[in-house]
Amino acid sequence: MVKIFGDSKFVLCLVFSSVLNLLFIINLSVGGRWNLSWSSEGAAEAEAVAAISCSGHGRAYLDGLVLDDERQPLCECHTCYSGPDCSQLLPNCAANVDGGDPLFLEPFWMKHAASSALVVSGWHRMSYSYDDDTSSSKVLEKHIRKLHSLVGNADTDNRFIIFGAGSTQVISAAIYALSPDNASSPARVVASIPYYRLYKAQTEHFKSVDFKFEGDTTAWRNTSTSNTTKLIEFVTSPNNPDGQMNRAVLHGPYVKAIHDRAYYWPHFTPIPAPADEDLMIFTLSKLTGHAGTRFGWAVIKDKNVYERMTNHMSLNSMGVSKDSQLRALKLLKVILERKGREIFEFGYETMKARWEILNKTLSLSNRFSLQKIPPQYCNFFQEVKEPSPAYAWLKCEREEDKDCHAVLKAANIMGREGSRFSAEDRYVRLSMIRRRDDFDIFIERLKELVSKEEGINAM
Repeated sequence: MVKIFGDSKFVLCLVFSSVLNLLFIINLSVGGRWNLSWSSEGAAEAEAVAAISCSGHGRAYLDGLVLDDERQPLCECHTCYSGPDCSQLLPNCAANVDGGDPLFLEPFWMKHAASSALVVSGWHRMSYSYDDDTSSSKVLEKHIRKLHSLVGNADTDNRFIIFGAGSTQVISAAIYALSPDNASSPARVVASIPYYRLYKAQTEHFKSVDFKFEGDTTAWRNTSTSNTTKLIEFVTSPNNPDGQMNRAVLHGPYVKAIHDRAYYWPHFTPIPAPADEDLMIFTLSKLTGHAGTRFGWAVIKDKNVYERMTNHMSLNSMGVSKDSQLRALKLLKVILERKGREIFEFGYETMKARWEILNKTLSLSNRFSLQKIPPQYCNFFQEVKEPSPAYAWLKCEREEDKDCHAVLKAANIMGREGSRFSAEDRYVRLSMIRRRDDFDIFIERLKELVSKEEGINAM
């Protein structure tokens, strides 16, 4: 009789592992492949839906609408396309360059369909927490740290990382964590114009006694450092909407900053050095394009701030979906396997080409102008790069064009008004990150508009 020493659970795991390895060796020795069981039906269904072409101007999805009682999903057409297979281009359709859906990365993921695909069992991660009683995957956190180190866009050493349902939820938790408890007056939340509308909308929506949105940082620039008013400044770099590399305006013992780094990736801007702020926010949507996965994270120096954010997340949603974390992990593995070069080169070249087309289209115009951002050395690409921001911040230069959004709307171009960013309506934000169809129609409409200016020959 053989006596087994040690933990019986460990021994069982060892035996099970040995059996699996033996089966794998036997399988390989006969040149075969695993016969899939429960996953085969799910994989076949996903492949069948992915194979529906929709003429290249639409997509079919597993969770899409189906025709009557048939199982095959219907094509969901891109803007300006219609018909059962999305092959019909709608005449006089408005170009949609509103919104921030980063669908320009869709072709990259279609090219890497196999390595980025997931087949998940029905019993995957049914618990509220992982085995360590936390709601965040330690494996995913490790991959996030590795990615930041590889790209060189953020210092994560000796920092805490917290997950949220997109950067939206992380922003909410950050405001809560930086606000004082039971103070005589609320913390004043501010941002530099033009700023992302969510900062104001979200802060005002929750109507907390601990914080209040106060608008532009300019009004607080000359505030005495002896003033005990708590200030929370949003510093968005690159900025949404104009792509500028903003820096903190306010300083002092009573000032805290939330650094929104959503667009600080090589396909949008050169990376001269790792960001090293106390609280930095990132999001999967602008990294990989998967806005619908709803996954964001913050890199935090202060343990107390981290714990307050964690408590907020726990009370708010009991953590981030395990399915979202799994998909984020899978996507990051694809990026890391290729040292980040492939996705960032694809993303940058796509954005660069779009900006070249847009600049050429507007080069003959005296009516419109774009933001100017200087080139900079990028440590990731190891060369000087032109910025390729996610949005064009278009300005109507004519005195009479006070409502630039209306000017573009009359030309069948739908952007986002400057007033949505607390700026003048002489500005409009135009999305450069939507699908190729959206961009092509936008350029066609813009060429028509520019060609009508006096003294300009038809383009």
